[in-house]
Amino acid sequence: MKLGQCAVMSATVRGVEVVPVTVEVVVSGGLPGVSIVGMPDAAIQEARERVRAALRASGFTMPNEKVVVNLAPGNLKKTGSGFDLPIAMGILAATQQIDPAWARDTLYVGELALDGRVRAVPGALACAICARSLGVDFVCAADSDPVPLDDVRIFSLGHMWEAAREGGAAAALAPHRRAPRAVRCEPMPDYGEVSGHEVAKRAFQIAAAGGHGLLMMGPPGSGKTMLASRMPSILPPLSADEMLEAAVVHSVAGEPIESVIGGMRPFRSPHHSASLAGLVGGGSPIRPGEISLAHQGVLFLDELPEFRTSVLQGIRQPLEAGSVTITRADGNVLFPARFMLVAAANPCPCGYFGDEDHDCTCTVPQIRTYQNRIGGPLMDRIDIHLDVHRTAPAQVLASERGTSSEELRVGVMQARAFAAWRRERGMADGRAGLAERHAVTDEGRAFLVSVAELHAMSGRAIARVAGVARTIADMDESETVSSEHLAEAVGYRVRSGVGGC
Repeated sequence: MKLGQCAVMSATVRGVEVVPVTVEVVVSGGLPGVSIVGMPDAAIQEARERVRAALRASGFTMPNEKVVVNLAPGNLKKTGSGFDLPIAMGILAATQQIDPAWARDTLYVGELALDGRVRAVPGALACAICARSLGVDFVCAADSDPVPLDDVRIFSLGHMWEAAREGGAAAALAPHRRAPRAVRCEPMPDYGEVSGHEVAKRAFQIAAAGGHGLLMMGPPGSGKTMLASRMPSILPPLSADEMLEAAVVHSVAGEPIESVIGGMRPFRSPHHSASLAGLVGGGSPIRPGEISLAHQGVLFLDELPEFRTSVLQGIRQPLEAGSVTITRADGNVLFPARFMLVAAANPCPCGYFGDEDHDCTCTVPQIRTYQNRIGGPLMDRIDIHLDVHRTAPAQVLASERGTSSEELRVGVMQARAFAAWRRERGMADGRAGLAERHAVTDEGRAFLVSVAELHAMSGRAIARVAGVARTIADMDESETVSSEHLAEAVGYRVRSGVGGC
């Protein structure tokens, strides 16, 4: 067997970014064995046995020589099983069992089964974007996620024995499946199926139009979860850039991306037992959390007071920054986290404080303690606070439909289109003051000042009220924000009762 060396391009995922890695393979005289250097993790070290078994099962010969694999750059920690395929290709090219031209100008990512099959690995889309930036071809497993990129050549390899075909790469590599233009998804729940709750539907429409956070508080069975689950049905589809951003996060997390590349906004609903790492991100290797998986979509937190306090406070900074930074000893990892927060909570431990048909068994201190679990700083960052009451039984059984998602979505799209028109005309200059930026009338300013003084609003709360009022004005296609718009916005901010916000 000929001895030699070869270099194959691959990549490692760090956060949602992909770092190019050169897999250098040298086959030389010495004690037989495979050594992998360059800060590999345990999964990469185990590639020695997977590669050996896969090559033999595919009809190739594993060199009975010393094989040294170097993952460059050597000062970067590499993770994952996606280096199996480039290591195998490097060994085959170095020993002249395949044409070394296969290794040139091509980025390989894939895990090998013991029988030689090539398996998909998380982050294929991110690696394809890396290959595009490098100006090279990309090869992945046949069952990898579809890739919505048209400006890079992407190929699939289903089994290692295909590399032995006559005709070289042109015969072995098949064009990888592109993202479908439209993805068939199950019909989304419709607000028309919800009896009553017209005020709540209006609040959800405003939240969807302006991307505002929303907190519902009401007794069990009042419809909070039902209302929240229908939020995606009134949101506009993802733009091309938004789709790619959200799909990359899902790809590196190993989550399905078909619905995202079909234009549907993510909707994440973690259980209240979620850990801080599960919600914000973390682990080893670092993985995006639920707030990043909800990027460009909706994060629904049901039973909000039941989440651990440290977990809830962990989302405060991402809510405003639109991203989260995970700090580790070997550096920082940035995850996008621009999401719309929708939360639901019972008003007290028994759940029936304020309910007209059930007596509350909680004391005032218990109610205050329960509501304070959410924390004032987080409450201050949620734009719309909504009390949700149970629908009367007769209305629940009524056959007439309420306001549908399609009707609500028309208002959402209209408001977003008007807001875009304002920005194009320079009417939303970020350098102007708050009142000038939102075009608040003099009467509206006086009204907002009086309300803020009455309820001791913080500066953030005042800004949030003004932002909601601006969205309401956009829905009315009004260039200015009047006192009527502000009055409705204040109604969604000021709550009455024990622990009112």
